[in-house]
Amino acid sequence: MFMRFGLILGDQLHHQLATLKFLNRAQDVILMAEVLEESTYVAHHPQKIALIFSAMRHFAKELKAQGWRVRYHPFQRDSRIHKLIDFVHLQQQLLPATAVVITHCGEYRLQYEIENHWSSQLQLPVHCLDDDRFFCSPAQFRQWASRYHTLRMEYFYREMRKQTGYLMQQQQPLGQQWNYDRDNRKTWSGKPSLTAPLRFELDQIDLDVIELVRREFPQHIGDIANLRWATTRSNALLALQHFIANNLPHFGDYQDAMVYGEDTLFHSLLSPYLNCGLLVAKEVCDAAEAAYHSGHAPLNAVEGFIRQILGWREYVRGIYWLRMPEYANSNVLNYSAALPQFYWTGRTQMTCMAECFRNTFEHAYAHHIQRLMITGNFALLSGVDPQQISEWYLAVYADAYEWVELPNTLSMVMHADGGLLASKPYAASGNYIQKMSNYCKHCPYNVKTRTEADSCPFNSLYWYFMIKHDGVFRSNPRMGMIYRQLDKLQDKDQIIAHAQQLLSQVNEL
Repeated sequence: MFMRFGLILGDQLHHQLATLKFLNRAQDVILMAEVLEESTYVAHHPQKIALIFSAMRHFAKELKAQGWRVRYHPFQRDSRIHKLIDFVHLQQQLLPATAVVITHCGEYRLQYEIENHWSSQLQLPVHCLDDDRFFCSPAQFRQWASRYHTLRMEYFYREMRKQTGYLMQQQQPLGQQWNYDRDNRKTWSGKPSLTAPLRFELDQIDLDVIELVRREFPQHIGDIANLRWATTRSNALLALQHFIANNLPHFGDYQDAMVYGEDTLFHSLLSPYLNCGLLVAKEVCDAAEAAYHSGHAPLNAVEGFIRQILGWREYVRGIYWLRMPEYANSNVLNYSAALPQFYWTGRTQMTCMAECFRNTFEHAYAHHIQRLMITGNFALLSGVDPQQISEWYLAVYADAYEWVELPNTLSMVMHADGGLLASKPYAASGNYIQKMSNYCKHCPYNVKTRTEADSCPFNSLYWYFMIKHDGVFRSNPRMGMIYRQLDKLQDKDQIIAHAQQLLSQVNEL
């Protein structure tokens, strides 16, 4: 009988996946596997592993209920199945498959192996399908990029708005404005009130996976006890409904705010579900747009949210597939410092950093400003090797897959690509942190000084960064005001000396 294998990965858990639409459930066989290589190539947060394994097991159960034949390999550290291809090999010995079908995966490493080696190793045709869960294919993005000398997200985002029709009327943006980012930078001081994030009741699959992860990955940093993520599509849809009903109306105003002791504010917490497949981008954007048209959420909130998905998420994926594999080695500032130990322990006197680490380790989560302007900003100012900080971000967050993590880290965090995505580095002193949060009130460091023993480390490190890279950034038109301010400083020598002292004892901060 003519029969094909359909291999489904842990970030492809959607019933309208291209692989499932291509195959015939009456004769083809679905393969799914929890394997050592994919679980350990970085030290993934235990909650990230648990989310993926449990979601995979629930998804396989749903497929079986729909009539699919599913061969599933649960994680076994001592198994001879270390890689995905090992599992396909094993199934070949049991079933007479005539081809392997897979949807384009999310990491260059694995995609390269599939496209260049699997067919010869398996002695079978391997059909790789476009992942149509995204609005923009890599080929379409490549065509868009060929028309521009500078690949700015705003240009891409406007084209995607026109293509999809989101928040558009007769090819013009609703409100006569494409981007409401300037309206979305308020600090939060207690009002409006916060809604607690959803927590989902754990079923036996969840409990089994949590026990497996606790037993098999004890050396991985992060707390498995606080697992609160949805592991089924039905619960992911509840999470979407919860966000639209409770947090979307305030998301725009406070999306950049940070508050001591508050881990989520008005953020959606949907990115892990989007990135593993329990939700798809179109249904999320549809729900947000419907909230605007019904009068439930204001335009600045809905536009800001849709921009993150339709604009930024699609854009970084396009950049990733356009520029890999060379892109992974970007390091134009020639950074080589080791990642400070507190990125793995969370132990630092800097309250802003400690709060972000606490949230990260407890929940496998931190929102985009915590990642970019706190932990990322410190890595940039202290000259961390881009590959080390990239590995950290990939490891510790539940929503981290290389296609989305790497461009964000190399460009937005580390400016390692020389400005391909961001026209200036996202560097900031303690003044920004004080403006957008109340962390400084709880910190032993003084955010008002630069070179005193108790000065906020971000302050001298920020100006030292500008001094050290004067030849690179002074001519940048977006940084002219910063360098004019630098030229007026009378304590440059003290700044340099203090910053160098901090960097020499960075693990003691």
